[in-house]
Amino acid sequence: MFIDKVKIEVIAGKGGDGLVAFRREKYVPLGGPSGGDGGKGGDVIVMVDTNKSTLLDLSYQRRVVAKNGEHGKNKKMHGADGKDVILKVPLGTVFIDANSKEVLADLVHVDQRVIIAKGGAGGQGNARYKSSRNPAPDYAQRGALGEQREVQVELKLLADVGLIGFPSVGKSTLLSVISAAKPEIAPYHFTTIVPNLGVVGVGEYPAFVVADMPGLIEGAALGKGLGIQFLRHIERTKLLVHIIDMGAQDFRDPIADYRIINAELKNYTVDLSDRPQIVVANKMDLPNAQDNLKRFKEAFPDLEIFEISAVIKDGLDALLYKMASVLEELKKQTDIEQEAPTFTYTLKKEKPRFEVVNLGNHEFRLTGEALINKYRQYDFENEASALQFAYVLKRWGVDKALKAAGAEPGDVVIIENLAFVFEDSED
Repeated sequence: MFIDKVKIEVIAGKGGDGLVAFRREKYVPLGGPSGGDGGKGGDVIVMVDTNKSTLLDLSYQRRVVAKNGEHGKNKKMHGADGKDVILKVPLGTVFIDANSKEVLADLVHVDQRVIIAKGGAGGQGNARYKSSRNPAPDYAQRGALGEQREVQVELKLLADVGLIGFPSVGKSTLLSVISAAKPEIAPYHFTTIVPNLGVVGVGEYPAFVVADMPGLIEGAALGKGLGIQFLRHIERTKLLVHIIDMGAQDFRDPIADYRIINAELKNYTVDLSDRPQIVVANKMDLPNAQDNLKRFKEAFPDLEIFEISAVIKDGLDALLYKMASVLEELKKQTDIEQEAPTFTYTLKKEKPRFEVVNLGNHEFRLTGEALINKYRQYDFENEASALQFAYVLKRWGVDKALKAAGAEPGDVVIIENLAFVFEDSED
């Protein structure tokens, strides 16, 4: 079954909690803190598997959870890290955050691996908090939660050539005679409901991959028919081969068909109209084909048109050599661009650690992913642990930000379900 779009939930592992422990050896009467750190939570990793061609496996695995890190151990021993989860997907798979629409991974290289959900950091054991002022800390840090998100997974086929055109113009027939692919061929519309791939070899040229796309119709870019489901597969093709039924068996007009398909390419989310395109006049063995071709050439006098009849394998050599030569030229252009690359550096704006929201009535709320994650690592029933968190807030500049937002001593500051009174401390 060909599945090219699924939605999954990914949950990275929670970091292990730090341990509160003290040495109790017989000959060490003043044994200090010995609680070890928790292990890091497992990541959710995606990687390319060239043996896969569909997202079928993921469609049965809608919730992916990595292992939590182990808690810290006695004698300052570190807890084991949680085991990563590795999702193997076909080349050309894209992972998109379903809420923010951020592209998390675009797998276009054979050995590519990307972390799409990071495991939480392990909490620090009480041995980490020993100091001259506090030689026996009785608190430790909790492990941080791992990242959790809904992810839209889309497969965009990686083919060199995409065969496009209206339904029943002969795309599947052409693919079947130029490669070993065996797509379904039948005398009715939308026979092809999934993309088919075939490998084509031409003379001394390198072999290339051709994809037979399901037929497009007018309005496909807006969601009409089956085409919208597969237009994204054309995004990665280097060359488009536009097949037109010159026999006009369905009483269609080849001139109108050519214009409609190109309009759909232009109206798609990614403008595909600037992609190199070879125009093919198919079914030239039919009675009306020559008359239609004459009209077509008059309407588009500057187009190079390849006349073929795929069903009887006539005119294919010239077309195949043209496809191979265009691909070779495109490869040379790409190689030149890679030899002398130009880089545009864009400074990625990092998310602030926290934000201050004035709720009015002398109440303020602290928000922000980094701050909330840090907050969840501390035990507020333990005074020393709460004090450590207060030090973190001061180090991050939260006190100054609260004052800048208008907070005064005695005002209430809220973090999730915790409320505390703001006190203006000296810098």
